[in-house]
Amino acid sequence: MDMIIEIIEGVGGIFVSLISVYIWILIITALLSFVNPDPYNPVVMFLHRITNPVYVFLRKFIRTDFNNLDLAPLILIIGLQVLIVVLSSLLRSL
Repeated sequence: MDMIIEIIEGVGGIFVSLISVYIWILIITALLSFVNPDPYNPVVMFLHRITNPVYVFLRKFIRTDFNNLDLAPLILIIGLQVLIVVLSSLLRSL
């Protein structure tokens, strides 16, 4: 039984780490939107390909633009931080 708990904790730790990496990707993409980089840059294309589907999904349910400022990255980051806290507390309770 202890082995199963350790496997669940390990997989959960990896999942929390992936969420943290995605949060950093959201931050980098939001900062790049202020600079207007070359849209044909492979790194910029990769970042937009990763983040835009989530933005579109979020915008279906919540209005994210206020005074010409898109708050979708902020809403996603807060939601993902809450998810990290919940998952971490669940993993610690095992």
